[in-house]
Amino acid sequence: PKVISEYNNKVILVTGAAGSIGSELAKQIAAFDPKKIIVLDQGETALHDIELHFKKQEHKCRSNFELIDVTNLEELSCVFETYKPEIIFHAAAYKHVPVLEKNYKQAIKVNVFGTLNCLNLAQQHGAKKFIFVSTDKAVNPTNIMGTSKRIAEMIAQNMFHTQESTSMEIMITRFGNVLGSNGSVVHLFKEQIALGGPITVTHPEVNRFFMTIPEACKLVIEAGAMGTGGHIYVFDMGKSIKIVDLAEKMIRLAGKIPGEDIAIEFTGLRPGEKLYEEVLTETSETMPTYHPKIVIAKEKEPNYTKEEIITLLQGFQTKSRKEMVTLLKQIVPEYQPEKIA
Repeated sequence: PKVISEYNNKVILVTGAAGSIGSELAKQIAAFDPKKIIVLDQGETALHDIELHFKKQEHKCRSNFELIDVTNLEELSCVFETYKPEIIFHAAAYKHVPVLEKNYKQAIKVNVFGTLNCLNLAQQHGAKKFIFVSTDKAVNPTNIMGTSKRIAEMIAQNMFHTQESTSMEIMITRFGNVLGSNGSVVHLFKEQIALGGPITVTHPEVNRFFMTIPEACKLVIEAGAMGTGGHIYVFDMGKSIKIVDLAEKMIRLAGKIPGEDIAIEFTGLRPGEKLYEEVLTETSETMPTYHPKIVIAKEKEPNYTKEEIITLLQGFQTKSRKEMVTLLKQIVPEYQPEKIA
């Protein structure tokens, strides 16, 4: 199949490759017998763990493990210089919504400028393909994490459309919550059940889409193989489920009775959280692909070019939260932050 020939015998770089999505991507890609796979992450322990996994599995493919932060341009340049990756899967990101509401500068630093570093270096070193792992939280974002990912998407799209004839295919993939990923509600509920409860749910009506890690990664790899640049590929996440239903199911699976053995408490939505997640903007239409679970989102053209966005974000490190929110709203007009007193 196309997927195999696409990755076979290629030099492939995965950033954020020790994270829950990145590590599964690296493992699945290794099965396509690439020439070499570069596993890059800034988390020392997590990188060590995936290196042990690769050694144990004795993957035929050659793998290199790089402990590097994507916001460090000099060190990242060395990686591109040394390995000249042909295909880049960019999964490195900060993703925890409440953490990034407070630490908003890190969201911009890593999610926007880290992505920009990877895109620029990929282009300079003649990479053929760049697959950017985004999120459904970039759609009509209500939080800084989602907005930072949308800005990175805008930069990636603009770069694809304005590059010279030697074109690098730049693709974006968007999907929702992944079951069992780091920080997933499933881990939290398991711990709470083990302690005898209560299980905490933010709101009785809160709904989320879920997909398993292997399934999400398989679709990222498929989209990367089919990819013609400039598109945003959106995955069919199935039906959204109520978090309270998930909580009750997990209590029953543990052989307990919800509300009797284990209480469920509602704690209120956290900063930046939505009740319902959208996978596609209202305004965007979708076009089918040959894969039943992958569609292409037609986004409206961003108001700003890559250069204009970079100029607007200059000096973000010294901006107050209020200034930052105003600026993000200017770049992404559909960003609707919660009113924070």
